[in-house]
Amino acid sequence: MTRSPQHFRWDQLGRVGVVTLNRPDRKNPLTFESYDELRNTFYDLARDETTKAVVITGAGGNFCSGGDVHEIIGPLTKMGMPQLLEFTRMTGDLIRAIRACPQPVIAAIDGVCVGAGAAIAMASDLRYGTPRAKTAFLFVKVGLAGCDMGACAIVPRIIGQGRASELFYSGRVMTAEEGERWGWFNRVLPPEAVLDEAVKLATEIASGPTFAHAMTKNQLNAEWDMSLDAAIEAEAQAQAICMQTQDFRRAYEAFVAKQTPKFEGD
Repeated sequence: MTRSPQHFRWDQLGRVGVVTLNRPDRKNPLTFESYDELRNTFYDLARDETTKAVVITGAGGNFCSGGDVHEIIGPLTKMGMPQLLEFTRMTGDLIRAIRACPQPVIAAIDGVCVGAGAAIAMASDLRYGTPRAKTAFLFVKVGLAGCDMGACAIVPRIIGQGRASELFYSGRVMTAEEGERWGWFNRVLPPEAVLDEAVKLATEIASGPTFAHAMTKNQLNAEWDMSLDAAIEAEAQAQAICMQTQDFRRAYEAFVAKQTPKFEGD
């Protein structure tokens, strides 16, 4: 599937798609148009047979500075409730799209990662950062609630309720050291290595049993509001489905032959 987005860069590296937020002069802020195009791209990934993992990053040493102050924040102050609700639902739908796409998503984060940028990072399956990464849910700094784009549901599951509450109420920066210690970052790497390492991991994931990866992501989403009994039954059904795949057979045959399995995602 060929992609030529207008408001960010897409690079296809084999079976890995790399999304680059590409307004480095402004630390890669989002606009109404880029929100919409990102959302549609992640929803389209459900039909993409080529891309098996995604990396999202920012250009110029920063990840994303959130909504553009001049192109979003200013106009929002002049809107009525129906238009505001349409906007906030659209931004939340971007998070839903990232979580709903079957491909694992890895965020490679350097520098500023705040507001909507932090929300995109939280929606990703994995996060790689650098020592200079600065993450903040700074909605309170502009007079808004910390509960934006699903943050109150997702962030406590990553770093814990108390730490998430502190970030939401204060709007302060979570340092890279804190992020790694709290479980926000899976790894902290030098700035010159973070994107390469994220792509390397994405490539490893994309070379694995991708149908099974999609099933894992689906269950990670679905089991948030399941009882333990329901989750165990759902996983029993999911695993039985995976046992019907050719990748499962390939893995067994490779094991018997003392070879490395070559997964094809079917």
